[in-house]
Amino acid sequence: MSSSMDLIKPLVTLVAIVNPLAIVPFFIHYTQGYSEAQRRRTVITSSLSAFLVIAVSALLGLQLLSFFGISIASFQVGGGLLLLMSSLSMLNAQQPAESKTSAEEVRATEVKASLGASIAVVPLTIPLLTGPATMSTVVIYAEKTRHLWELLVLVGYGVVVALATAVAFSLAQPISRVLGKTGINIMTRLMGLILAALAVEVMADGLGKLFPLLTRAAG
Repeated sequence: MSSSMDLIKPLVTLVAIVNPLAIVPFFIHYTQGYSEAQRRRTVITSSLSAFLVIAVSALLGLQLLSFFGISIASFQVGGGLLLLMSSLSMLNAQQPAESKTSAEEVRATEVKASLGASIAVVPLTIPLLTGPATMSTVVIYAEKTRHLWELLVLVGYGVVVALATAVAFSLAQPISRVLGKTGINIMTRLMGLILAALAVEVMADGLGKLFPLLTRAAG
């Protein structure tokens, strides 16, 4: 990642796949009956958790791949597939497959909420905001960094995502009223289209490393 355009790509991808606006209805649902203080605490915890997931993925993701003997090329293809699957769900304005929870999990979460337990980390942060596709995306872009400052910029993008999440959740009620379900669906589809293009690029890069003949044929 050397050019300014290459530096912006990870941020665009992360914002597109995390897409806090699409999670606003879930935030409203899970925080029903919360006091203002509880809702504020949930916003802060979710935002910090999203940052930590991105930061840990950027700083330790490659070491974990090395430990399990997984090549970055294979991870790019697998991660690209996850991104493509998420983008297809978003293009249909559906909840991404990676972030769907079963009826039992929803009921368990609602019971915990009624007991005062925090739902900020599960399910709001994981898997609704930052699921496997988000983590794999960060690891893929971390591998492309050549300098420490580039890796720190990638971690810094986690701060941007956290701030976007905090703003979206803090303004959940006004956003829901202004955009409505139709508006949120349009935004989700737009993000899905961007994400689909980025997913194809990530997969093509990985396939080119696994099968160099494909790169030569394309050239």
